[in-house]
Amino acid sequence: MNLTQLANPRILDQPIYTPGKPIEKVAEQFGLAAHEIVKLASNENPWGASPHALEKAKGALDQVHLYPDGSGTFLLERLASKFSLSNEHFILGNGSNEIIELLGHVFIGENDEIIFGEHAFAVYKLVTLLMGGQPVSAHMPNLTHDLTLIKESINSKTKIVFLPSPNNPTGTTNTKDEIYSFIDTIPEHVILCLDEAYSEYLDDPPDIRPFIQSGKKVIGLRTFSKIHGLAGLRIGYGYGSKEMISLLQKARQPFNANSIAQAAAIAALEDEDWVLQCRRRNENGLRQVEQGLQNLDLEYVPSQANFILVNLGNGKKAFEALQRKGVITRAMPGELAKYLRLSIGTEIENEKVLSALEEIVPLLDHP
Repeated sequence: MNLTQLANPRILDQPIYTPGKPIEKVAEQFGLAAHEIVKLASNENPWGASPHALEKAKGALDQVHLYPDGSGTFLLERLASKFSLSNEHFILGNGSNEIIELLGHVFIGENDEIIFGEHAFAVYKLVTLLMGGQPVSAHMPNLTHDLTLIKESINSKTKIVFLPSPNNPTGTTNTKDEIYSFIDTIPEHVILCLDEAYSEYLDDPPDIRPFIQSGKKVIGLRTFSKIHGLAGLRIGYGYGSKEMISLLQKARQPFNANSIAQAAAIAALEDEDWVLQCRRRNENGLRQVEQGLQNLDLEYVPSQANFILVNLGNGKKAFEALQRKGVITRAMPGELAKYLRLSIGTEIENEKVLSALEEIVPLLDHP
């Protein structure tokens, strides 16, 4: 009997999330210098983390021989202060991605139906399948979540609805009124997970705290990987009712948020000027890229985040052509295969990808 025969049968068909190649490997493959590579594939903040956050992260190294605060006390206090909630309303994760998995451990059982948009973050489906649940993919007209269609998909087996706004990879959002109305009208047996990984790029994001305080079964997810520029430290958080958080804590691994990440995250929350500066720089970058795409007569999906989806006719072919020119992007699977996702970079990085697109577009079967 081999290991495959001993494995949980579910794991044999489990899809694997495939990240992109490291910069060094792309440079080696195409004979380029690593410093010439522009990585616009993972929606990272090209201006990096707050200098204050980096300083605190370096300082935390002095005590790296000690285990981190397993309760995340000081970071939770800072979050509680920022949101005007209590520590018991928050849970830390190894990125907000881990909290999606915690939701799976706690709430998803065999045959539970989990709803998410057909073009939403891949991990919702991965976690659903891993836990034995049934993924339900909702149609997204105009590449935007249609909350009426999602509501029509809810039945007695539905356990969780995942709603990212802004949505990765399309960059589209739902209005605050749409989200509030949806929360007000979903059945009692359904949990809404509002994934707010990119919410800091919005000037006026939805506020679900009143729903949490009124007892609605809703949880928000946020991350320090995007606008805060701490992707390499893997730190995120969820916030919901005390009952919701206490259940998730039962599934959380001890010491899941490391001490360096906690120190940097506290400082990142305090540096609101850096967040505002990065938001404004991103807005300028979006305008730069949109104008460049218009000049190239390329169709794109208007975005509210720090990336943009571009129709190149053949996303994989465009991805490979851009890599040869030292620009790493993200090709899209399935029905989005004609698209390429471009993260917004610095002004110079944006100019490089636009120049590269100008060179490769004539070689592609684009619309």
